[in-house]
Amino acid sequence: MCNNNEFCLSELLEKIILLQHINNNIQEGCTKPFLGGTSETANTRPINLYCCCTGEIWTMPYNYNGQTGESSVFRIESINENYATFRILIPTETGYTATDNFFTIDLKYISCVKCLTDALIINI
Repeated sequence: MCNNNEFCLSELLEKIILLQHINNNIQEGCTKPFLGGTSETANTRPINLYCCCTGEIWTMPYNYNGQTGESSVFRIESINENYATFRILIPTETGYTATDNFFTIDLKYISCVKCLTDALIINI
């Protein structure tokens, strides 16, 4: 076991889940109290996850419309105790595309969450 801060990560991720169901304006950082962009409403706070054992960014494989690849950008979908389920997002020139690829991870293996700029993802 690497991380004894699952509770803190769980609280942060739960807040992001709640925010993804509310549409508002913009500030910066993981703890801003709402989602939003400067010119459009956002419905997702994309995040990167970092492995507590190595410090490396997590990447996960995806399959989307017959194309395969790896991504390090995710959308938190749910939390159940110390486990979180994420949707894999594909970065594009105009934002992100949501896949139907999900994974669940024990929060003790995550050392850090990096919040990216809030985004409007149409295909969720």
